[in-house]
Amino acid sequence: MNAYFIAQLKIHDKNTYQKYCEALTPVFDKFNGRYLSIDDAPELLEGEWDYSRLVLIEFPDKESLKRWYYSPEYQEVLKLRLASADADVIVCGG
Repeated sequence: MNAYFIAQLKIHDKNTYQKYCEALTPVFDKFNGRYLSIDDAPELLEGEWDYSRLVLIEFPDKESLKRWYYSPEYQEVLKLRLASADADVIVCGG
């Protein structure tokens, strides 16, 4: 069953976040992830939205997603995202 990584981000340092995005690509590609959406202006239908970006990534299964997320390579790159943005992140199955 596919697994989805959903991140809602508040980017406060665009330069460092851009470095994160650039460093992420080679690591991301190793784990068969696929971007489904990167949106800086999602349409709000209900509730409140206090974020500057939404990212939706698909993986073949939760095991692949977790291997990517907890890999030493991604944990190193993640430091750039943690320094440049606040995020709420969830994983769900599809």
